[in-house]
Amino acid sequence: MGKFTPLDFEEYVALARQAAAEGCVLLKNDNEALPLRKGDKVAVFGRIAFHYYKSGLGSGGLVNTKYVVGILDALKEEKDITLDENLLGTYEKWIEENPYDEGQGWGKVPWSQKEMELTDEIVESAKGADAAIVVVGRTAGEDQDNKNEAGSYLLTDTEREMVEKVSKAFARTIVVLNVGNIIDMKWVKECNPAAVLYVWQGGQEGGNGVADVLMGRVSPCGKLTDTIAENIEDYPSTSCFGDLVRNEYKEDIYVGYRYFETFAKDKVLYPFGFGLSYTTFAVTAEAKEKDVDQVTVTATVENTGKTAGKEVVQVYVKAPQGVLGKPARALVGFAKTGILAPGAKETVTINVAKESFASYDDSGATGHKSCYVLEEGSYEFYVGSDVRSAAFAGAYEQPFKVVETLTEAMAPVEAFERMKAVAGEDGTLKPGYEAAPLRTVDPAKRMKENRMEPIPYTGDKGYKLGDVLDKKVTMEEFVAQLSDDDLICMFRGEGLPMCRRAAEAKASIPVCPFWQRREQEKGDEDGKPQEGICAAVL
Repeated sequence: MGKFTPLDFEEYVALARQAAAEGCVLLKNDNEALPLRKGDKVAVFGRIAFHYYKSGLGSGGLVNTKYVVGILDALKEEKDITLDENLLGTYEKWIEENPYDEGQGWGKVPWSQKEMELTDEIVESAKGADAAIVVVGRTAGEDQDNKNEAGSYLLTDTEREMVEKVSKAFARTIVVLNVGNIIDMKWVKECNPAAVLYVWQGGQEGGNGVADVLMGRVSPCGKLTDTIAENIEDYPSTSCFGDLVRNEYKEDIYVGYRYFETFAKDKVLYPFGFGLSYTTFAVTAEAKEKDVDQVTVTATVENTGKTAGKEVVQVYVKAPQGVLGKPARALVGFAKTGILAPGAKETVTINVAKESFASYDDSGATGHKSCYVLEEGSYEFYVGSDVRSAAFAGAYEQPFKVVETLTEAMAPVEAFERMKAVAGEDGTLKPGYEAAPLRTVDPAKRMKENRMEPIPYTGDKGYKLGDVLDKKVTMEEFVAQLSDDDLICMFRGEGLPMCRRAAEAKASIPVCPFWQRREQEKGDEDGKPQEGICAAVL
């Protein structure tokens, strides 16, 4: 096999830090509460400042890490600010008495941690600080979702009281949300902190990335990937979600912002694509039909503020309703500028393939069942920094066109009604419902008819996967030497990480047969293969 270039760890560290910083979404920043100023004394509230969520749980999160830099870790390294050490000491003592709750078993880890109750005395003792940072955290992971309850989607009473008390005591209160997904945000208006910053779960370098934003070395340029509505009940999925047996996707294509921008603009607190910066930008754009397959959007972004920063240009399309129905706006392209100094401009070009905003006809309403189609009419393009503020940039006339012909797959088998836009007497779109088309094709029969011919088993020829890469053998020849047990082992990964230990301990869990055979026939220097590696790749 070929030679590999060693991983430049420092390069990836820098990239991870940049990604964490540029992913932060600033929702509010009254009176330039952020960034922190040189010489600021900062009071840090919230136990999650001490327990940074680098990631969610499950296979993607429960991994060994070389290190993790949390938010408080990074702030302690900043030379231009000082932290209220007495307040940190109060939290440290309380945390000793109230340790982190690891939970009990798979899927049983708490989505939040117990928070220290803030007394008036604690808050008063910290009032000498110039700014306050309140950290609220939520984990995320497999086997469960956020629930509409305190400590999950909602703030706990203790968290809410913490935000409220600190916001009243400090003119520059910055709420930092170390969370895996959006949470209820009604408290922003009610408690009125000066600034609110979603920092998500930024990985090993997350704390450094957050500090870069808080200190102003990086101007926020992250954008919301979901609409934040006023109430959980405002989301059309809420009434159809959470059943252990059956859930109906009644919203159909009107998912997330597509629903709110079409039917319920008044229910939105923060629109899709929204995110503030430490500076301001002006975006002017023009959209033109390039050819039969593409639309070209040319946008000029000017930094009209006093601080350097990046902006994200977002392109939305408003398609004709036709017979299939369409959302009022759909994201079809975006691009981020480089760092723009105050007064600087940058022009970005975004080519939008027409197939990207074609509609799927699963019912045959257009006469072309199981096809992606462009319905006849005017296609309007809107460009800006979020779905709500995007301004008209151009339009073109599209004749009816079949973009792609497919076959039915994964059609529902039980009847239900799905959402569809219906024009009211005043021309506004309102949510209506129609019967969802049901399965008309037997997928098992189709799979059987289209099944590949089996590859005859040849027995072990000693071929390695690297031989396929080096074109010494074909993939078919490599696969032909694998038994059914080998294939099952490789496909499912059953026993692979635990092969050696299971064999040694004579555990009851299945042991990879490939490992067993290799141990018997080919063992390495100590008579055992490498732990956790299937012999087919050795």
